[in-house]
Amino acid sequence: QRQATKDAGKIAGLNVLRIVNEPTAAALAYGLDKKHGHTIVVYDLGGGTFDVSVLEIGDGVFEVKATNGDTHLGGEDFDNAVVNYLLGEFKKSNGIDLKNDPMAMQRIKEAAEKAKVELSSAMETEINLPFVTADASGPKHL
Repeated sequence: QRQATKDAGKIAGLNVLRIVNEPTAAALAYGLDKKHGHTIVVYDLGGGTFDVSVLEIGDGVFEVKATNGDTHLGGEDFDNAVVNYLLGEFKKSNGIDLKNDPMAMQRIKEAAEKAKVELSSAMETEINLPFVTADASGPKHL
C-alpha cells in the first residue's frame, strides 16, 4: 500500500520523499503551533487496521519515537466479536444456530455495527432484534 501511494504521487508529478502513517500525520497537524515540549501518543483505529505513533514535539521539531500497528485489527474485528457473541448466546438460549440463516445474519451484523457506533459515545447500548427467526414453537427474538 505504501509503495502504491508513492507511485500515485509520482504519477501526479510529485517528488515523494516519505510516507507517514495517519497517526503521525495527525500528530504533525496537532503540534504545528506547540512551542513547549510534549510527548504524545496518537492512534488510528480504522475499519481494518490499527496504527499507533509516539512523538516528541517541541520548538517546531517533531521526532517520531516509535510507530507500529496491526493491519489485521480494526472495527470489523469488533463487529465480528459482537456477532459471534450474539450467535453463541442465542444458540445457548434457543438451541438454534443462526449461522446458516442469511437474513438473520444480515440483521445481526447490522445490529452489531450499530451497537459499536453507539458505544463510541455511550457507556452501554441494547441490541433488540424481534422476530430474528422462527421454529415450530413460534417466532424467536434476540
